[in-house]
Amino acid sequence: MIRTVRSGFCLILALGFAVPAGASYGIYVGRDLTADGSVLLGGTGEEVSSHWLEIVPARTHPEGTTISVGVDERANYPGEFIEIPQAPRTAKYITMNYTDYEGFPPPLTNGGLNEHGVAARDIWAPSRPELAAMTPEPQHGPNYSDLSRIAMERATSAREAVAIIGALMDEYGYSTYGGNSHLFADAKEGWVVLNFAGGQGLWIAQRLGPDEVRMSYPGYIHEVPLDFRERDDWMGSDNFISFATEQGWWDPESGKPFDANAVYGNGQGRSDGVRIIEQRLHQQAQSGGVTLRQMMDAVRDPLISSDAAGYGQVAHIRRQDPHPELKMLWVAPTGSVTAPFVPYWIAGSEVLPEFGKHRYLTKGQASTFVRPEFAIQEASRFAGRLFKRLMYYTCDAPERFLPEVTEALTAFENHSIEQAVAIEARSLALFRAGEPEMARGVIDDYSSSRARAALELGDALLGSIEARHRLLEDSKVPVDTREIGTRHGPYVNCRLD
Repeated sequence: MIRTVRSGFCLILALGFAVPAGASYGIYVGRDLTADGSVLLGGTGEEVSSHWLEIVPARTHPEGTTISVGVDERANYPGEFIEIPQAPRTAKYITMNYTDYEGFPPPLTNGGLNEHGVAARDIWAPSRPELAAMTPEPQHGPNYSDLSRIAMERATSAREAVAIIGALMDEYGYSTYGGNSHLFADAKEGWVVLNFAGGQGLWIAQRLGPDEVRMSYPGYIHEVPLDFRERDDWMGSDNFISFATEQGWWDPESGKPFDANAVYGNGQGRSDGVRIIEQRLHQQAQSGGVTLRQMMDAVRDPLISSDAAGYGQVAHIRRQDPHPELKMLWVAPTGSVTAPFVPYWIAGSEVLPEFGKHRYLTKGQASTFVRPEFAIQEASRFAGRLFKRLMYYTCDAPERFLPEVTEALTAFENHSIEQAVAIEARSLALFRAGEPEMARGVIDDYSSSRARAALELGDALLGSIEARHRLLEDSKVPVDTREIGTRHGPYVNCRLD
């Protein structure tokens, strides 16, 4: 029997508003609400692009070194690159890179985790149309990815990450795609930062304390105190209140609070989907504290993890690491609804070819051949493509296949969580014995072994589900074969409606 393709249910239904491709989301849970006193920061980047894992080493840079930041004429808001000074030393960090978003120059990043225990997530946050329309052409200044990367390279705390990107915007401007936000976290606290479109240098940042849960989808801040620049838990541009007053977007005589989302954003605040996940995390916090396992479950929730999710991340930021190099980031190679989290530590340096850069969904690669030096990399299975295939089969019949996939991924990760304790103990003993290279080798061996095991699990699940899907589900042939892709949904997802 031949029938038309069943589209995945659009996230509009779940979240209460249209979610564009590239939305991204982040979830912060403060240390007073977690089971082990750690801070948890999870989420994903959502871009129509290939994604690959990279462990970027610490580097020193000669005096006078500069970096190119900004966007060019191909961006949705055209701009010009500028050069800004590079820091004398940049930190080691773990990140997922990608190649395509709104014409911005690759490689792009949404953050990750650095050697100082600063974690970052980058999340869309649309600016009001009248403000976005003020964006100059050409625009200048670092873009969202530049700011995320620079924060990873330079920040030693979440607070410092905010100060760094705020100072860069104040001095050099900001190249926008329409508005953006960041979530930063360390072992003590979190910060949410909004970067507004319009070329007016508008930005605001609010501290998230140890007893807070915050999900950004999109990023938002509501009431801003008028004296925010005098408060320790706020930062922002000098003109943040005055510009809105000058434009007539807020009346200081009205008696109404200054709501940043209403004045400068889309005015929609927290969505229903955000409320659901935040409420669930609060309930878990009251029942013994949110665990690493539960944060992985939240990031994996089909309500928010779909084909648009380029990867999944959970930073487990502990109050006291066994060793400075044993800071940990869990990474899923594509949307974690059907892909497992694999543990990586700052001590590591090895990324399997299967988790590195491949041609699949990489911008500009369809019209080229593979360079000889990349032949072996490209010959390897691409983890992103493997788990995408699993997603497409699973999400076509989620009521049949999703429970078993979720059960298998959860069991795989629970095994990793349990084993990580012994791996860290072994590595710590070697660090203390004056054998740092052997200690790092233990970390690399374990991360790589779990990455290989993840591929084996993916192969097994895909083979089983593919075979049963062909037997149990109807064949699906599109009526119109001219277009395969979609930019604005509906997206393939595993929601059970």
